[in-house]
Amino acid sequence: MAELYELGQEREKVILVGVKEQEDDDAEKSLLELKELARTAQADTLATFIQNRESAHPGTYIGKGKIEEVADAVRELGADGIICDDELSPAQMKNLEAALGCKVMDRTMLILDIFAQHAVTREGKIQVELAQLKYRQTRLIGMRDALSRLGGGIGTRGPGEKKLEVDRRLIKNRIAQLNRELSEVKKNREVARSLRSKSPIPVAAIVGYTNAGKSTLLNYLTGAGVLSEDMLFATLDPTTRNLKLAGGEEILLTDTVGFIRKLPHHLVDAFGSTLEEAKYSDLIFHVVDASEEEDETQKH
Repeated sequence: MAELYELGQEREKVILVGVKEQEDDDAEKSLLELKELARTAQADTLATFIQNRESAHPGTYIGKGKIEEVADAVRELGADGIICDDELSPAQMKNLEAALGCKVMDRTMLILDIFAQHAVTREGKIQVELAQLKYRQTRLIGMRDALSRLGGGIGTRGPGEKKLEVDRRLIKNRIAQLNRELSEVKKNREVARSLRSKSPIPVAAIVGYTNAGKSTLLNYLTGAGVLSEDMLFATLDPTTRNLKLAGGEEILLTDTVGFIRKLPHHLVDAFGSTLEEAKYSDLIFHVVDASEEEDETQKH
């Protein structure tokens, strides 16, 4: 099935593709979230396609008939590329590009692109480049051919973009260097956390689904001035501010990165720093957007 959307301003134009493996899969809701991710990455969604099948096709993600439908839509709507709602294998990505004749991206590539745009601190930028390199390390075969078709846009931005054309050895060396830099940053953060733990001021972490209003709450309570926009992953780096309560007591409030469906495990590892802020907090404030239909789901 396909659903069409009206275009806003001209930006990168994409078609979203997902696979529904079981009746109780929330593939439609997952694609709605993918659409929001695409919007955050400065792309407009032209259409969405969902294929019902027992499992994703091992070679092309979707079957032959659905590939023909998507290829027709790419030509008719003038799409720049497609974004698949799962992480693709190198073979799936290569075969889909050959079949469709356009750029093919997956959910992980899209999230990494957003991370690249929004990372601000040194640690955040290191984590983004590290995640980008690890993702691309397994996709070097055939990547040189794909590079000529990528152009700009999603999948080509961020601190890791200049590493696309280096070989496995250089990528391995760069990953080792980034891990050393990250280790030093983590040591500094642990020292800061240790000093903070000796303070009588309790620490509270604000957690919740991405775009649920965590940064808005921090700004409202503390005047932190953190970027707060109606988009997914508007902020990545943890921000801590002092808050004076009505009774005169003080607490430290920390904004953390949001949760999301289908977030690959290696990306969870990459942003362990912001999750640690919640782990070592005295209190956790779980923010849920009551206007969302999925508010019950987002509580878990």
